[in-house]
Amino acid sequence: MRVRLAMTKTLFPSSENKAKETCDDRCRGIPRLQRPNRNQLSLRPSDLESSVGPDDPVRAVWEFVEGLELSPLYANIRAVVGHAGRTPVDPAILMALWLYATLEGVGSARALARLCERHDAYRWICGGVSVNHHSLADFRVEHGELLDDLLTQSAASLMAEEVVDMKRVSQDGVRVRASAGAASFRRKKTLKQCMKQAEEQVEALRKELDEDPGATSRRQKAARKRAAQERKVRVAKALAHVPEAEAKKKAKDKKKARVSTTDPEARVMKMADGGFRPAYNGQFAVDTKTQVVVGVDVSNSGSDQDKMPPMVEQLDERYGKVPDEILVDGGFASHFAIEEVSRGEQGCTVYAPVPKPKDEKRDPHIPLPNDSKEVASWRVRMGTEEAKKIYQERASTVECVNAIARNRGLQRFLVRGCRKVKAVLLWYALAHNLMRSLALRGAVPLAVG
Repeated sequence: MRVRLAMTKTLFPSSENKAKETCDDRCRGIPRLQRPNRNQLSLRPSDLESSVGPDDPVRAVWEFVEGLELSPLYANIRAVVGHAGRTPVDPAILMALWLYATLEGVGSARALARLCERHDAYRWICGGVSVNHHSLADFRVEHGELLDDLLTQSAASLMAEEVVDMKRVSQDGVRVRASAGAASFRRKKTLKQCMKQAEEQVEALRKELDEDPGATSRRQKAARKRAAQERKVRVAKALAHVPEAEAKKKAKDKKKARVSTTDPEARVMKMADGGFRPAYNGQFAVDTKTQVVVGVDVSNSGSDQDKMPPMVEQLDERYGKVPDEILVDGGFASHFAIEEVSRGEQGCTVYAPVPKPKDEKRDPHIPLPNDSKEVASWRVRMGTEEAKKIYQERASTVECVNAIARNRGLQRFLVRGCRKVKAVLLWYALAHNLMRSLALRGAVPLAVG
């Protein structure tokens, strides 16, 4: 009975007991807790070299950059020993930062600049050198020709080691969202109206600026004038690209051609999800044996029909040879393209699916009366089991490379214009070839990259 009463007092305390317990708790005093003290000083001996492990990928990136031929970048540096001038950042640092950032899926110069202050791997690359997002953004797109040469070197070095033979190449396009909104696209008539308004605004601001004696107001109006002039330049560039957009339209639809005032070179394309958005069409050519990228191109055309001959020509210019075989999907396989790359002794053997005929009873692999020699051979060839097996390599090579690039952040371009877009694609190709070279040479498992 006493036990039952004790349990009752514990489980269902009266109001008097609650007050007594509260009083007892207060009498115990303030609880002692370990609280953060962020003002205390501490000395921690550390160095950047020990901040990354011996097998960290960032070390492989730096070793790769040290082996590159970067003399064109050093030749443009005007600050020399014994003379005045600000000391610039070593181009090798900027090169390594962007390669490592590309592998990590970082595509923003501002984000990369923040990582250089907070992340050990990026701090290790910098080695105490301060970088800003302006320098990073400019470096990424200003050296397209050098990046193109480095791509050639990266593949040619593997060819010299007989790792890459480029006997069989696969090509595919990847449509990537442009840095322009759909609302920025306007027709020629609207662009002319915008141009007239911009010119009037610039002139009005110029007069107002000349007549205003106030210094503060003058600075504000100078900024407004500068913004109006920049808008005028953008509209002028858009107008200059109207004829190109009209040329891709049918005669009855030429007046419907629209150009973006944000990125005049971008075009609306059908994307992989079936939607239509401003985009660029990047092209990768990949050695099927090793998954090494051997060619890169970019276009503002959503169609792939005319993209195979320029890529084969590019490979010939880069390496002095054309592939024996090239694998492409049906979008590339126009009769003109097949004839262009198949002609002559140095021609490529094309592997591409033959489209289904409208007449379901007709065998698509039987040549038609008006087929050229090259097209007829392609039809017959694609009807064989051997050709179908070879074509399957396309999915595991160039489509795999495109997927890897997507996973590394190739979802939307943050730059504008074909020249800058191609530079970004070259960064992805160089970063990919870096990882493939490590894998092929046995430095990392073959599954990497």
